[in-house]
Amino acid sequence: MSWNPAIEPGSADEVDIDGIETLIIPRSRDLGDFEVHRALPAPKRQMVGPFIFFDQAGPAEFLTGQGVDVRPHPHTGLGTVTYLFRGDFHHRDSTGADQIIRPGELNWMVAGRGVTHSERTSATARSGPNSLFGIQTWLALPDAQEDMAPLFEHYGKGSLPMIEDSGVSVRLILGNAYGKNAPARMLSETFYADVTLEAGCRLPMPDDHEDRGIYIVDGSISIAGQEYEETRMMVFRPGDKITVAAGDRGARLMILGGATFSGPRYIWWNFVASSKERIEEAKAEWRAGNWGKGRFDLPVGDRNEYIPLPD
Repeated sequence: MSWNPAIEPGSADEVDIDGIETLIIPRSRDLGDFEVHRALPAPKRQMVGPFIFFDQAGPAEFLTGQGVDVRPHPHTGLGTVTYLFRGDFHHRDSTGADQIIRPGELNWMVAGRGVTHSERTSATARSGPNSLFGIQTWLALPDAQEDMAPLFEHYGKGSLPMIEDSGVSVRLILGNAYGKNAPARMLSETFYADVTLEAGCRLPMPDDHEDRGIYIVDGSISIAGQEYEETRMMVFRPGDKITVAAGDRGARLMILGGATFSGPRYIWWNFVASSKERIEEAKAEWRAGNWGKGRFDLPVGDRNEYIPLPD
């Protein structure tokens, strides 16, 4: 398949260095078994399009019998995306979803007014040494969808559109870019893709979205002669034509963005909302623990424990 013939490839020096509106150096947190790099929200940038939270988990290695156990916990006002490079997760949630996610696949869970889920390393993976490396991100929901019923969608690797050319590979995870559309139901203008570039190869960023950002998972890229290494996020000025070039080791990138939100979003723990009052309502309901009688229930098949509301 030819590489997006509608876009002129350009050169890596088309944009001035000032075209980078925000450079984000993620905060790192050691969780004991693995490290997390959090790029969003950042002090100078809460969101990129609808994306309000962006975590890189790992890479991490586990011995036989070990793995990750994220106990049941709540969400409101957002959609979660789990995307793995290595390892797996057993996802269960209060919609009744029970799904193993593997590298290159998509788990898309929309919390709406309230959902509860857990993510654990599968029993199959724990039968031997296993790895974890991936990205979890949240997308804030528009005002009209904050109180929608929760939903869950899973798409296998073969369901996600691929765009390929010599030395360039793009898997479109969410939304629309480069003339392709991903299958998951979107509630606002969005694009999100997994990009692999061989050394020296160039990627033109989509120019039909207002907010656009790049997160470097591995390797490096150059922009206007300046090189940027892994675990860096760059957010670009709206409207600028942006082309990046992979460094000597190549690069793996997550590109993301969409329409700028018209109003502010508040975020506390696992809750996102257009008002502080909505956050307080969600906190009170999770604290009360009236499972199945309000907005929250515990996941089917994983009801023996949960994460309590933080102090």
